[in-house]
Amino acid sequence: MDFWKLFMVALMPVLKVLLITAVGTILAINRFNILGETARKNLNTIVFFVFSPTLVCSSLAETITLRSVVILWFMPVNILLTFIIGTVLGLLIVKISRVPHHLQGLVLGSCAAGNLGNLPIIIVPAVCKQSNSPFGDVNVCYKNALAYASLSMALGSIYIWSYAYNLVRLYTPKISNEVQVDDDSMVNPASTTKTDPENPSTCSTGLPIVTAEDRSQTEDRVKHFEIQCTVRDGQIEEVPKRKMIVKQLKTLVEKINLKVLLTPSTIGAIAGLIIGVVPLFRKLLIGDKAPLRVVEESVVMLGYACIPAMTLLVGANLIKGLNGLGKQLPLIVGVTVVRCIALPVIGVGVVKGAVRFGLIHPDPLYEFLLLLQFALPPAVSMSTMTQLFGAGEGECSVILFATYSCAAVSVTLWCTFYMWLVL
Repeated sequence: MDFWKLFMVALMPVLKVLLITAVGTILAINRFNILGETARKNLNTIVFFVFSPTLVCSSLAETITLRSVVILWFMPVNILLTFIIGTVLGLLIVKISRVPHHLQGLVLGSCAAGNLGNLPIIIVPAVCKQSNSPFGDVNVCYKNALAYASLSMALGSIYIWSYAYNLVRLYTPKISNEVQVDDDSMVNPASTTKTDPENPSTCSTGLPIVTAEDRSQTEDRVKHFEIQCTVRDGQIEEVPKRKMIVKQLKTLVEKINLKVLLTPSTIGAIAGLIIGVVPLFRKLLIGDKAPLRVVEESVVMLGYACIPAMTLLVGANLIKGLNGLGKQLPLIVGVTVVRCIALPVIGVGVVKGAVRFGLIHPDPLYEFLLLLQFALPPAVSMSTMTQLFGAGEGECSVILFATYSCAAVSVTLWCTFYMWLVL
């Protein structure tokens, strides 16, 4: 296709996102206050627990089969590479800009974690819906796009809350480590945060819930001593290595907070994969002749509400960054350059290299999504993390506002170039 036609195909979905985002921002300003803090909290909770998992589940169940799971194996590797490369580039920004210690986790996390949730699930299917879409049949393209983007959302959630979360935690100031974690607070985001831990549609109450550093270190030393030694008849005896390894593994498992990793969207993805892969469940739920198709259709109907709700909330939450664009300018410029220029360029080499070595099946739409994963602005769930740890909240809002403003142009241009590249 002609470059300008590809540009218009890429521009339309981004313009739709911008228009709905602008509506969300207008609804959140004090003059209207329709999407005020309470309204955002309630809508965020519905999106997090209902709309997002139903969209992911229905999309994967309809299109994913055992064969496609094998074909799509490179996506988790690709996402991991975006995180690793982003972290390396973030370290360069930290060194060059001399970022304060309490903001280094925010910079590294913002460079590493892209918005793998709602932006792909908005942009990629919308590209397929264009009348002159370059990806073939509209209906087939749309279903595949939803499946690919849903898998990206689920994998992104896992990576963000296992990788980026710990990056931010490592650089948390000691002052904010004086509050003990309440396990129940990570079960229901609505109880402690106004931010969806996966979607870019949220803001939290700002309560730090981080374990005390000194206390955790003491407990680790005690557990390490208990693992290595036992007392028998008043004498200390060393535990066999096999038992020591088993106890260390148990300690590690106890430290992993599965409540953080298994978000509703991740659970929805698991359910959708099971339904799509297991023939019995697929025959019961999927298709015009399925006896339980009304259940699947109801889930699909709920999922349709996810995209407009998430987009409105993106605009409502970005308004917080309007008041601080002059602060930490080198930091903002550095993160913007990484997310909007450096990573997309590197992504071309990664994906085209994978295609050259036969690691990716020849599907232009799939290649397009893998490339797009490198060109996305930071995950807005970074706002949740900074507020949970009580460090860099204002700077995070400014970074998100700046990067998303630039992404309005950069994502359009990169989408155009990527479509030209894969077709």
